[in-house]
Amino acid sequence: MSDYIIEMLHITKEFPGIVANDDITLQLKKGEIHALLGENGAGKSTLMSVLFGLYQPEKGEIRKNGEVVHITNPNDANALGIGMVHQHFKLVEVFSVLDNIILGVEPASKRLGFLQKTEARKKVVELSERYGLKVDPDAMVEDITVGMQQRTEILKMLYRDNEVLIFDEPTAVLTPQEIDELMKIMKELSKEGKSILFITHKLDEIKAVADRCTVLRKGRFIGTVDVASTSKEELSEMMVGRKVQLVMDKKPMQSGESVLSVQNLTVKSKRHGKPVVNDVSFNVRRGEICCIAGIDGNGQSELVYALTGLMKPESGHIFLNNKDITRLSVRQRNESGLSHIPEDRHKHGLVLDYSLENNLVLKRYFHKEFSNHGFLKFKEIRQYANGLIERFDVRSGQGPITMARSMSGGNQQKAIIAREVDLGNDLLIAVQPTRGLDVGAIEYIRKELLAQRDAGKAVLLVSLELDEVLEVPDRILVMFEGAIVGELDPQHTSAQELGLYMAGAQRNV
Repeated sequence: MSDYIIEMLHITKEFPGIVANDDITLQLKKGEIHALLGENGAGKSTLMSVLFGLYQPEKGEIRKNGEVVHITNPNDANALGIGMVHQHFKLVEVFSVLDNIILGVEPASKRLGFLQKTEARKKVVELSERYGLKVDPDAMVEDITVGMQQRTEILKMLYRDNEVLIFDEPTAVLTPQEIDELMKIMKELSKEGKSILFITHKLDEIKAVADRCTVLRKGRFIGTVDVASTSKEELSEMMVGRKVQLVMDKKPMQSGESVLSVQNLTVKSKRHGKPVVNDVSFNVRRGEICCIAGIDGNGQSELVYALTGLMKPESGHIFLNNKDITRLSVRQRNESGLSHIPEDRHKHGLVLDYSLENNLVLKRYFHKEFSNHGFLKFKEIRQYANGLIERFDVRSGQGPITMARSMSGGNQQKAIIAREVDLGNDLLIAVQPTRGLDVGAIEYIRKELLAQRDAGKAVLLVSLELDEVLEVPDRILVMFEGAIVGELDPQHTSAQELGLYMAGAQRNV
């Protein structure tokens, strides 16, 4: 019998213009948590998609328990006991949580054509209680938070009794408390004999749960190391190929007049009509980074939607440079000096079936430099896109003509940041800007936010990452149940104190 439950031997996977996996070997032991580490675009998700049957490799073979297996699609993978939670969830938004979990493995007993879901519901509730994955089986997926969708995906995998579990960036959308919970769940699963492949960029998480770690760089295998005997600095250097600054250098803040002023803003939920943002007031000044912190689902998303024009507030006012923008359209707000890096890069940040160059010019194509009486100047657009691609190090297979959909998550995010920062606006609203990114990209984006602040711009950061909340901003506002319950100075605040405010256990406003 083989020591390894899964072996991927000499895997090569190519796409037009790019070798995503170049002769990679990965071996997963039974019952271990094995981390797969690498920058965005290093080929981690591609390698796992090969194991899950979404892609067929050009070269190499896969073995399970020492036997060669052929995985031509995800059904083959599931039949072999391999499950995967994808970075960008594969859920049907108009279905309930329960329907999404049982989709494809529906209970066999039907009466008059109707599914009998009682047993399935019982199993889902048991699993969710056992692993602390609190979900409402009857909630519609389109109405639940991103964190809840993540948990639905994990339950989907557990419901199928898979023994090899692939987690692709599982903590990218979770709060610190949820991440701790997930780490416990993963340890429990490995104790029960499940084998876990865990794609991540977060070195703390690798140190917390992984037994071994395989590092990829630019599609190539760099090495597999024992996590306990390898430092975070060594891991980051293997991943990026250079030393990475894990702690930011921050100049003292030079703040000026107020750029964004929010007065008594109330936003009601589209679903139940109750206020999700409740009489909120605050200012963001020139030359400062102000951070809205809080556990996911406490009104941060709706607050940002109201500020950026994606949702109409019930009452209150929003001023940008003393101009009332409360009733302006999204474009009018952009033209008035507001840039927005959205929480959901696929829904609100990019048109996935547009090329990279068209996405980079989305907020400017109607300006004189890019259009002439309604006709686009393609040469100027290409030139502009190439400049941004180079300046912001956006990597893609075919440069400006690459479809946004085919780019890695980190490079999609860099493209959005390039577009929004280059607008040169006075206010930058950045929502989870480093979500799901590797240490190299995180370092880059945090430096970019600090550069905006040092250039006299006002930056409103919305983040769920505790280290980011404590390290990057000059001032923290904590939201709980739609209200601001605390204003904190990150230099004099501990993670524990911040956590208490986020959980609503403490208030100072």
